[in-house]
Amino acid sequence: MAEKIVEVNCLKHIYPDKTTVHFCGLEFCVRERERVAVIGGNGCGKTTLLLHIMGLLTPTEGKVKVFGMSPHKKFQEVRKHIGVVFQNAEEQILGPTVEEDVAFGLKNDGYPREEIQHVVKDILEKCSILPLSKKIPHYLSGGEKRKVALAGSVASRPRLLLLDEPFSGLDPKNRSELIDLLNFFNKKFGTSLVLTTHDLNILPAIADTVYLLNRGKIIFRGTVPELFEQEHLLHSANLEPPTLACLCRHLKERGIQIKTPLSTHQAAEEIHRHCSRLARG
Repeated sequence: MAEKIVEVNCLKHIYPDKTTVHFCGLEFCVRERERVAVIGGNGCGKTTLLLHIMGLLTPTEGKVKVFGMSPHKKFQEVRKHIGVVFQNAEEQILGPTVEEDVAFGLKNDGYPREEIQHVVKDILEKCSILPLSKKIPHYLSGGEKRKVALAGSVASRPRLLLLDEPFSGLDPKNRSELIDLLNFFNKKFGTSLVLTTHDLNILPAIADTVYLLNRGKIIFRGTVPELFEQEHLLHSANLEPPTLACLCRHLKERGIQIKTPLSTHQAAEEIHRHCSRLARG
């Protein structure tokens, strides 16, 4: 199996206002090249988990290992291998122009000027934002800002990319383009992904493994099809099951036995197969 690059076990964190977040139950781990989605209701601790993986928080109890190191103790060493995209992308965009922002981390890491220019142009092309290179980030749309933040985060080819609600507020076109970009970096460069999301409908397109958080526990770890078969767990975490899972349940209640589809195409194929069987017999 692929190497574990993130391990979190029985993590407890107490904020200054005494708010306590405690993850126990199943171990959280991320392997090389894996795409991991973390889901759960508001306030369940998804962002807290990411902040511990980044090394920005120190655990009160429990174990957090990233690339075999404690991220809060070896912050600089761990952060060299991690890219981050926050929910509010504008907060992490520092450069006066798009190209200068994407080059910011490379300059800090001491890359030669010519190499920086080559890398920045290449990554802007891959993210389809090269025409924006001279633009002031502040005036870009939400989807464009998210792409700029992503470009800056992956410019140095991190082994791990952390994204907090990356699809929040995006229209369907920008959401689809961002999913394609993340999958491209995962396949092309082997970048492992960990993302939090409220949108369960996009999970089939972006996740190999899903973790469900609820009331201080990781109550589910598995594949997207396995999750969609367990609506009771989603309801317990105050999450609305995805549309296709609900469709499948309603059909089963009416005696139509089909596999839970992960896309509208699969749903159409399953229903067509069922209708064909009825027509034959």
